[in-house]
Amino acid sequence: MIKLGQFDDVQVQNLLRIHLAGMHEHSPIEHSFALDLSSLKQPQISFYTLWDHNGLLACGAIQELSPIHAEVKSMRTHPQHLAKGAATSILKHLLHIAKLREYQKLSLETGTHPSFDPAIHLYKKFGFIQGDAFSTYQTTEFNQFYHLDFCYTVEGMICFKTEIYVDFKIFKSRT
Repeated sequence: MIKLGQFDDVQVQNLLRIHLAGMHEHSPIEHSFALDLSSLKQPQISFYTLWDHNGLLACGAIQELSPIHAEVKSMRTHPQHLAKGAATSILKHLLHIAKLREYQKLSLETGTHPSFDPAIHLYKKFGFIQGDAFSTYQTTEFNQFYHLDFCYTVEGMICFKTEIYVDFKIFKSRT
């Protein structure tokens, strides 16, 4: 079950600590843009958590940068639940939120260390394409950027500029 993250939940706090430690392990702090607990409470950020009967599996957030552009933030799967589809579930949910809000672009910043490869593979699977820095980011040897451009049909259906699977249907860009 995916729900809005509750920052007073101990499991959420622990997963965010794991996330920050992982980011700082492979990128110098001055080149790490992972959000801490207080930063995730900003009004332009929506933070979600994925749970099962055993507890917290993963988390992820979407930060509105403008009315047409948002950023994926704080994607993290609990170490005990890696390679079980938790990150896919969170990313699908964030794509659904992006659709509801009618963003035209979804971007993310991630690291370059090989430990980031599984996440990058997931983003590419969903159509994200490596590109330029965005917002206030600057390109360094420790980060890279991915983008997913959306388009909307007359019927209100979402499509992407690349072919991907969302909600078990294939959408193709008509542009």
